[in-house]
Amino acid sequence: MGKKYGYARVSSKDQNEDRQIIALTKEGVESSNIFVDKLSGKNFERPQYQTLISILNEGDALFVLSIDRLGRNYIDIQEQWRYITKILKADIVVLDMPLLDTRKDKNLLGTFISDIVLQLLSFVAENERNNIRIRQAEGIAAAKARGVKFGAKELPLTDEFWKAYEMYHDNLITADDAAKMCGVSRATFYRRLHRLNYNFENE
Repeated sequence: MGKKYGYARVSSKDQNEDRQIIALTKEGVESSNIFVDKLSGKNFERPQYQTLISILNEGDALFVLSIDRLGRNYIDIQEQWRYITKILKADIVVLDMPLLDTRKDKNLLGTFISDIVLQLLSFVAENERNNIRIRQAEGIAAAKARGVKFGAKELPLTDEFWKAYEMYHDNLITADDAAKMCGVSRATFYRRLHRLNYNFENE
């Protein structure tokens, strides 16, 4: 009987991973065996994930709440899934998708079904991420064209703000980092962000 490990991920330091951790502990994963990254899921170069992979052994089971917590890149998810299950010979359990539980139905049909479901969900996750980027780019272009301004002095949004905005929404930096890039307080950055999002939603 192998060990149970859990992996949780949120995209930034501002987000909370408690819901994932609660779900993992309910499955019998000890808190000391839960690894958490606060980084984008665009690739697997995450310190806690890499540490977890380095200690996974044959017969162990890796639990995640949903497939997009594991990652958001279709090809990378496929590669990691095969590495964990075929090379390390550990199991993967996706809690919100019972079909993605490699502990069950280890026959050919079970593996076939699991692979199909994984490919479908991975594709959907990556496709949604691409759609978000497209919507953001369209919204930014529209806002720039309108000359969106903020504040009592009607200050225009600078190039630094747009760069920080894109990086923040792509989960590459935190709100604090974005505010520093813009040379404003975190509260000011959030206020401008809220106003900008309002404009996007009401286009």
